[in-house]
Amino acid sequence: MSRTVLLTGATGTVSGALLDVLADSDRNVRALVRTGAAADSIAARGAEPVTGDLDDPGSLAPAFEGVQDVWVLTPNGPRAPENNTNIMWAARQAGAERVVRLSVVGAAHDAPNRSGRLHALSDRETEQSDLRWTILRPHWFMQNLLNEAAEVAANGTFSLNMAAGRIGMIDARDIAACAARVLLDDPDRHHGMTYTLTGPRSLGFDDVAEQLGEVLGTPVRYLAVTDETKRTALRDHGVPEWLIGMLEDYARAFAGGWGDVTTGTVGRLLGRAPRDVAEFARDHADAFRSWMT
Repeated sequence: MSRTVLLTGATGTVSGALLDVLADSDRNVRALVRTGAAADSIAARGAEPVTGDLDDPGSLAPAFEGVQDVWVLTPNGPRAPENNTNIMWAARQAGAERVVRLSVVGAAHDAPNRSGRLHALSDRETEQSDLRWTILRPHWFMQNLLNEAAEVAANGTFSLNMAAGRIGMIDARDIAACAARVLLDDPDRHHGMTYTLTGPRSLGFDDVAEQLGEVLGTPVRYLAVTDETKRTALRDHGVPEWLIGMLEDYARAFAGGWGDVTTGTVGRLLGRAPRDVAEFARDHADAFRSWMT
């Protein structure tokens, strides 16, 4: 009998890519959505949409019924540990066998960012559960660069408050591929494992600008700006204050060298090298160029 896997955070970057990978598998895939508005797009991608709200544990039971595997992705925010607790409770009540949890790089009780500290709480809860579990801790997503597409198109520049920090950034598609590998393997194979996922090399944003420029055929420059400048820009775009603070935590840590780390874990899980930023730039060139039209 085919296993049923439930994806939380189904409309996010990683879960969306995971939906695409699992669509070609033998798994019965469900995707949790808060409202019916996202249901049609989920169904079009080959998954069964089910309604539930991670803020409301009483709403989750029907979605988890008959599920063996749960992909755990909680929204960024101060309620993330509560959301994880609600998922874990619903999974145990439904008799699920395994959870695969998306955490963050460097999650720890003394992490230099609030996201890492919050994720450490949920990682610990997951580790202490009576379910089979695997935790994925990915580095900074290359897809975050898409937030800079409008500035690149308009000015040939992008501005971040990360100074000359180097980051072992990873393509979110590789995170999804690793998640799929774990979910498609025997439940015991990755039980009790925590995998830190990175790209193939650590990069400064000057390196990223050079790769973008080569693909776009026009020079691109990285501008290192202050925390205040970036904070103002994010506020102007309507980003919530809690998220602005979280991003600033990361920026300061990365500027200080905290993100200068790579691992070979993606290669070991997938049997191939992770995507480099040059491949990311080629695959997403149209997203940067679209602002130019």
